[in-house]
Amino acid sequence: MTHTIHIAPVRKSILANVDARRAFEVFTAGIDRWWPKSHSIASAPKQTVIEPFVGGRWFVRCEDGSEVINGHVLVWEPGRRLLLSWEISADWKPDSSVSSEVEVNFVTLTARSTRVELEHRNLERLGPEGGEKMRNAVDGGWPMLLQLFVAEAQRAAG
Repeated sequence: MTHTIHIAPVRKSILANVDARRAFEVFTAGIDRWWPKSHSIASAPKQTVIEPFVGGRWFVRCEDGSEVINGHVLVWEPGRRLLLSWEISADWKPDSSVSSEVEVNFVTLTARSTRVELEHRNLERLGPEGGEKMRNAVDGGWPMLLQLFVAEAQRAAG
């Protein structure tokens, strides 16, 4: 008998005092301004990039010109929704065979207020031990990353 494991997704949300289009733009095109180099799986990260289309890469360009892929764009709906594959193993190495997903929804509350809802799911694809290890890591990591994102979005909005 096969045993199917399920690991609960990580869900986080944060309020940004900017409109949803601006929040989406800073989250995607502006990711290099808020994602810390210390949180890269690359050894000498220079720039973090999300290519703005379905199938686009989410990657890190390194100081030596090499590139390390974090994942790919699965859904691209500016101002509304972003779905990325997370192609990173529990040992923090690039690995497309254990791809989990990060979905980010941008919910308009007012003309200058957006709730950003993030769900990191399908962690069971990393296996029981790897999935739990990754879940624990991202459960503690996403809140800080979202705070950095909101600070940049609001700073950029002036």
